[in-house]
Amino acid sequence: MGRHLAESPLARAEQFVWLTARVLEQRRFAHHFLGGSADAVEAALVPYANEDGGYGHALEPDLRGPASRPAHTAHALRVLDSIGRCRGPRAEQVCRYLTGVSTREGALPAFPLPVRDRPDAPPAPVDEDPPGDLPATGPVVGLLHRNQVWHAWLFRATDFCWAAVEAVVEGRPTHPYEVEAAVAFLDGVPDRSRAEAAADRLGRVVRERRLAVLEPERVEAYPPGSGYASGEYRFAHDYARVPGSLARRWFTDAEMARSLDHLAAEQAEDGGWPVRRPRRAPGAALESRPIVTIEALRTLRAHGRPVS
Repeated sequence: MGRHLAESPLARAEQFVWLTARVLEQRRFAHHFLGGSADAVEAALVPYANEDGGYGHALEPDLRGPASRPAHTAHALRVLDSIGRCRGPRAEQVCRYLTGVSTREGALPAFPLPVRDRPDAPPAPVDEDPPGDLPATGPVVGLLHRNQVWHAWLFRATDFCWAAVEAVVEGRPTHPYEVEAAVAFLDGVPDRSRAEAAADRLGRVVRERRLAVLEPERVEAYPPGSGYASGEYRFAHDYARVPGSLARRWFTDAEMARSLDHLAAEQAEDGGWPVRRPRRAPGAALESRPIVTIEALRTLRAHGRPVS
């Protein structure tokens, strides 16, 4: 036991990934930490792609079944972005899919209508005329802008995101996952001066409404919001996953250090990181842990924390 605990976080995580992860996450781990190729990651992503240009087949583990959904497609874009492959024909195909499932505002819904009658449909009723959803739209728009993908779909989707972010900073009720989506949008959108101004105001909202746990040793002082599970907290590192994020300016060096200390300490004895967000099925939880583990290691490394 002592020798096991003395191993580096990376070594412990590697064993966990080989024992538990899907092929995609094994290839991602190899690419990010062991010198593996980006081609291998891209090849492992292909089976999740559908003919409509979107992604399905439980790529995002919470959502089962083969149908393309915005959440799966956003997950695919994050993977492609992480390996420098978020451009070209595949990005064009994704944008065609996004156009087809967009709402009347030109944004993405949380769940598109075609899946409502499938056995793998979401448990809550699906609106016949679904509204645009910032958590679904913001990260996708931000990633496409950061990778200099230009497509007609982006114009209205970008306008929607700006309007949604402005509503939040003007006082509309919000929640941590929506803030994360807003950060993903602001970190990638081309108008940097406007993004910086909006991020500054958004940071004040986060602090005033206690949407980030700033004292991990006192999480009970930061109760999760309505609809969040017990223990479903968001920390500084959840918003500022890389030092260059606009959200990094929201936190002092001491607050960020405490957040990263907490993240490092969350590594379990089996080498993986826990999933704080509730999962609909045991399989989803098992498939999610390697994803969370890879992102935890990438966040720690991006902020200069030793992992190997």
